[in-house]
Amino acid sequence: ARYVCDEFARQTLYAITARFIIRFITATGVRVSELISFQIQDVINGYKDIYSKGNKMRRVYIPTALQEDTLRWLESESRKNGPLFLSHLKRGISVSGIRSQLKTFAYRYHLDPKVVYPHSFRHRFAKNFIENGGDIAFLSNLLGHTSIETTRIYLRRCSTEQSLIVNQIVDW
Repeated sequence: ARYVCDEFARQTLYAITARFIIRFITATGVRVSELISFQIQDVINGYKDIYSKGNKMRRVYIPTALQEDTLRWLESESRKNGPLFLSHLKRGISVSGIRSQLKTFAYRYHLDPKVVYPHSFRHRFAKNFIENGGDIAFLSNLLGHTSIETTRIYLRRCSTEQSLIVNQIVDW
């Protein structure tokens, strides 16, 4: 019986962690390689400063609703400092650890594992941002792109989306 309880607790923790990983990427547009550097203090602050090539800094903002939910989750886990996302060994999670958790999450919830990967959530952030009236130049900055042309790749629409948009706009 103890094994069943321990296994249930472990599986529940993985599902919660995967959910927060997905929410963080989708709500901030952060790269998975950047996400693994997030610390609990960054959530408390509401942002993380990330340095990229050429020591260029960009600030990744954590939306208030996500910040509050994350702080409640961390409190329930009695965690006050250290890495935001932990591996099964209770150390900071790796990029491959995040990919593995997302694949497990996909299989567990009968989702197509081919579409449940970290970069797909970054694309979702970009699309949501533009669809809700965000500026492409600001989006480019939020994503850490040096060229707005790189950002445009994230915003390509499939032919079905293009047809729907044309039919909504052109009514004459």
